[in-house]
Amino acid sequence: MPELDILAIGEPLGEFAETERNGERLFLPGFGGDTSNVAVAAARQGARVGYFTHLGDDAFGQAFLDLWDREGVDRSCVVTRPGSRTGIYFITYGPDGHRFSYVRDGSAASLVGPADLPLDRIAAARCLHVSGISQAISASAADSVFAAIRHARAHGRLVSYDTNLRLALWPLDRARAVIHAAIAGADLARPGLDDARKLTGLEAPDEIVDFYLGLGCRLVAMTLGKDGVLVATASERRLVPPHRVEAVDASGAGDCFGGAFLAEWLAHGDPFRAAAYGNVAAALKTLGQGAVAPVPHRAEVEAALSGRLT
Repeated sequence: MPELDILAIGEPLGEFAETERNGERLFLPGFGGDTSNVAVAAARQGARVGYFTHLGDDAFGQAFLDLWDREGVDRSCVVTRPGSRTGIYFITYGPDGHRFSYVRDGSAASLVGPADLPLDRIAAARCLHVSGISQAISASAADSVFAAIRHARAHGRLVSYDTNLRLALWPLDRARAVIHAAIAGADLARPGLDDARKLTGLEAPDEIVDFYLGLGCRLVAMTLGKDGVLVATASERRLVPPHRVEAVDASGAGDCFGGAFLAEWLAHGDPFRAAAYGNVAAALKTLGQGAVAPVPHRAEVEAALSGRLT
């Protein structure tokens, strides 16, 4: 029996979210990084989750080790690199929503290469989760993700891939080539509509999910923002409606959806039911600030789901 439900690979980032107190602008510390966010969200839904990355030997790296320990995320294969640093980012807010500013060049996670992969842990997890950002941070990181995907598939494990396009990290043509090649080796494609339109050059959601299914994955769960999630297999597709709330901060909502969706999908195998659950989890996350702190636990999500049904 696999020892983990999910092993996520990528780059965690220290977070500083803008806020105001007594008329003074402040930045509250927190945690970010897409695949780490997914790992925490899945763990809060009860999944057995592990994480692999390299961290700097700094306060941010130690804070992530402490976070994963608190959240029950297995970090036994995480490496702290002496003399390296952990990336950070800032969230600021304006009329158009939130904006991210990154300080991550040369981070410890970007130095990971295929030889560093914990192959035994990849082979022992039911599902490997990676993303476009996992590959965008460096050429060696991109190669590592491809090697991890091949190893997972060779051992009959599932692969989940979130496109998470960040054009500040790489040009669109390169992103398209790498992301599409990776999705061809994945079981689950997890694009967002805006990213998918840039990556595929297509506009209609149905055409986009057809494109991803045509690459070879067997399941697509594409988030549509306020319109919910389009879930598609080769034989069926459904638009799963959103759970509407008065959002405070949408940062990390897609990652929260991804972690909740994965935890549910792996638990019972129904992607449509998993999407409905993930929609509620993501909506509840937006009621607080930051990418990780407001992520709900299973009891909160189930209570909100129960309220929808009564």
